[in-house]
Amino acid sequence: MPTSRISHKHSTLQKGNQARRKRSKVLSQEAGKKRASAEVEQSPTVSQPGAGAMDAVVRLLQLLVLLLTLPLHLLALLGLWQPLCKKYFPYLMVVLAAKTNRMMESKKRELFSQIKGLKGTSGKVALLELGSGTGANFQFYPPGCRITCLDPNPHFEKFLTKSMAENRHLQYERFVVAPGEDMNQVADGSMDVVVCTLVLCSVQSTKKVLQEVHRVLRPGGVLFFLEHVAEPEGSRAFMWQQVFEPTWKHIGDGCYLTRETWKDLKKAHFSEVQIEWHPPPIKWLPVGPHIMGKAVK
Repeated sequence: MPTSRISHKHSTLQKGNQARRKRSKVLSQEAGKKRASAEVEQSPTVSQPGAGAMDAVVRLLQLLVLLLTLPLHLLALLGLWQPLCKKYFPYLMVVLAAKTNRMMESKKRELFSQIKGLKGTSGKVALLELGSGTGANFQFYPPGCRITCLDPNPHFEKFLTKSMAENRHLQYERFVVAPGEDMNQVADGSMDVVVCTLVLCSVQSTKKVLQEVHRVLRPGGVLFFLEHVAEPEGSRAFMWQQVFEPTWKHIGDGCYLTRETWKDLKKAHFSEVQIEWHPPPIKWLPVGPHIMGKAVK
């Protein structure tokens, strides 16, 4: 066979082999892309069992805590716990409020120092305190405040009277027994200042309470708040808040550990909302970080 014909055949075979290798490479790349795409599409499904497993762990731990505190839950189920809690919770708060004031004194002084600049036409500050409890905040209010206290628990009144007697720089107006969601005994636009500290965690509806606050404040009036809120979702601390919450709300007179109160404040139609974040004052409790600030009508 002539040499030229052999060379031509060899060249043709080489080109054929190159073309097949090129097609094979292209097909391999396309297959790789399809596999990668399939993995991306399937990745959310892969992460879901982890979340489901975490939910199962939370429920298991909740059950364990429930079993350890079974008498409390049985009393609550029979309707016997709440009357006892309402009667004796103020005595517990006397002790806790004193300790909380020592730990948060500087923050409270910083927050409430702004009140003196909010005097109304009478030359005094009309101040409504929600969930006034034992009157632990009275010592931080500037002179010239006319205080109206509101709390759904009537057993706090004698402690409020004692606190007011110890804070003669304030004028005590009255004690209103009512929930924050229904303050119809307080007139529209009648308050220069509303204060709530560690209260919004235990109300039935944060949204309704803030609507009522907005109603009773005069234009330019200010809500001052200091509240504990949920830990970051997905964190270990948040998981423990979920574990303890069903039991904690009985111990803490309706206190919820996982409230995202900052979201409700931002949605409450105030003209301005200022929020500062602070770490939990007591590390070993499931109570989360604190938010402190003000909301202007």
